Amino acid sequence: MLKIPDSSFSLGVYKFESQDEFHSALDTYFKESELLLAQEYIPTEFDWRVGILNRQPLFVCRYYMADQHWQIYNHHTPNGTDCGMADTLPVNAAPKRIITTALRAAGTIGDGLYGVDIKEVKGRPCVIEINDNPNIDAGIEDEVLKDALYDTVIREFIRRMDVSHGKA
Repeated sequence: MLKIPDSSFSLGVYKFESQDEFHSALDTYFKESELLLAQEYIPTEFDWRVGILNRQPLFVCRYYMADQHWQIYNHHTPNGTDCGMADTLPVNAAPKRIITTALRAAGTIGDGLYGVDIKEVKGRPCVIEINDNPNIDAGIEDEVLKDALYDTVIREFIRRMDVSHGKA
């Protein structure tokens, strides 16, 4: 697969089956971006997303692939965009290996707000990407914690602003 680094919602991702398709994708994508990421395609029923703030897990979701598609979003349907289902679990109900892997991956970057995307391959977690601007959508990522999720994020941002202004 090739990915444009600043793409989101399954846009800017190209799966190719042959070397000719690969070279065609290179030509196309290098017109849009100076940098491309190459990544192995790993088919799974869903991707894990672990939301992390200040080195602590906030939420855990499973994002399922769009119907009869290889991505969570299918932008090429007759009716526009089709999106796979999602469900959210309490952090303590998620597999420990998923949480541990997400924390380790995000910890290499810092203590900010991250969304770590993970696929499981034969029971082993594989980090797909770390998002530094993860979506937190009403009814999905906040399904378990509700308003407490937003309260936690806002309190942490206020704390950081206070520290940076010498108020803490």
